[in-house]
Amino acid sequence: MTTLLIRSQPSGLAVTADFLPAKAPENVAFLQSYLQTLRVVPAIHAMWTGPEISCPIPAAHLAGAPYANTLPPENATLHPQPGDIVLAYVPARMWGGNPDPVFDIGLFYGPGARMFFPIGWLAGSVAAQVRPADRAALAEACSRIRQSGACEITFSLGA
Repeated sequence: MTTLLIRSQPSGLAVTADFLPAKAPENVAFLQSYLQTLRVVPAIHAMWTGPEISCPIPAAHLAGAPYANTLPPENATLHPQPGDIVLAYVPARMWGGNPDPVFDIGLFYGPGARMFFPIGWLAGSVAAQVRPADRAALAEACSRIRQSGACEITFSLGA
């Protein structure tokens, strides 16, 4: 089974997540297609959602990609749990008139998270979960990212 590897050198982030294809098949398929190439994505600690590192996928990464289509809410949540990897999809022009759809990979690392954005509540799809043994390391690294500011996170597929 394919896994999701999440890394960021400065913070020491190095965790493995398991995809949830039975619960979120279309969202998992999107991520697995997107990650056929190792991806480096800008990330920042979220302002509205609580304990989350938000990783909006750059529109340039998706230009012309046949899999970059509307995503349905699957395994939907408004209150992600620690270790949840949540894919949020916002259609084009919905958020501030942005002409591109927004695809955001959220790394949730602590309790009290919520899928609340400047545009209101938005259910996200729990597409993967960080392995229980890696969750403490996820929380520590995300805390360092929160303190240091914006960073880049590398996403890749593992065995």
